Amino acid sequence: MNKIAITCGDVNGIGPEIVIKSINKLYAAKKYSLIFICPHNVFENTIQIIKPEFPYKKIDNEDEILTESNNVVILNTSKVKQSYGQVKASSGKVAYKAIIKACYLAKNDYVKGIVTAPISKEAFKKAKINFPGHTELLADYFNTKNFAMMFVSNKMKAALATIHIPIKEVAKKITIKKLNNITDVIIKSLKYDFKNPTPKIAILGLNPHAGENGNIGVEEKNIINKFISAYNNKIYGPFVPDAYFGNRIYKEYDCTIGMYHDQVLIPFKLLNFNKGVNFTAGLPIVRTSPDHGTAFDIAGKGAANPASMIEAIKLAEKIIKNRKK
Repeated sequence: MNKIAITCGDVNGIGPEIVIKSINKLYAAKKYSLIFICPHNVFENTIQIIKPEFPYKKIDNEDEILTESNNVVILNTSKVKQSYGQVKASSGKVAYKAIIKACYLAKNDYVKGIVTAPISKEAFKKAKINFPGHTELLADYFNTKNFAMMFVSNKMKAALATIHIPIKEVAKKITIKKLNNITDVIIKSLKYDFKNPTPKIAILGLNPHAGENGNIGVEEKNIINKFISAYNNKIYGPFVPDAYFGNRIYKEYDCTIGMYHDQVLIPFKLLNFNKGVNFTAGLPIVRTSPDHGTAFDIAGKGAANPASMIEAIKLAEKIIKNRKK
């Protein structure tokens, strides 16, 4: 079995709860070897809410991971006081330390993949951690220049040309070079991570009506069309986004590349909420995540749905196996 590290995310949110619920669901299948990176006190707090249905061993030293084969490992990180539903610098720091520890384990081949529970970007900011999200942090750690935020479900795959930036900055960031880089990453990922030798990719327009031939913005005419032409009919578009999703044209393509965050995430989550997975394409290691946030409003209540976390663990295992092949 491939060892997979799972981070705790923001401990004031639902991260630890959905991890334990997911392990409860998956452990019986005996297909997964899981390392849960979490403060021991947070784990103890959480199992008062959700009873673990799996054998586990709590450890402080990552070297002990190599001797564990039958148990789930709870790998300790910094102790922290939980304040359910509250944005705290302390929980941001712990979430960050868990991610860095997971990256260390992956880089040094203790684990084959990472699954990250949701973080609070606001808590990161309070903790003076200067990354807007997991994707950028992981790309920086692994010194990866070309990467893509990708969303995966049984119904569709999608990716973003720009990620966590204000809408007013999006148009300035759309360049032929950026689109080339993103598309190259996606094509390679579809071929090797998802075993699709001839992927068919759609590109969405940036402006309403995909610019209407320059009458509502010129990005399609001056940038996106030129980029598509250079790919010699391997990339299709630019599509009018509302019609594209409304007419279910996404079903005809192996991946849809959108220009900005909500252009893709709104339709994706409408189609796949609690089943979609966030995947970082282009990294030298496998990283997945549930497609939702910290859900501070229900933290500590035992009400969180683990379905997306379960899918994230399953997808990580699948991609690890595909890369080996």
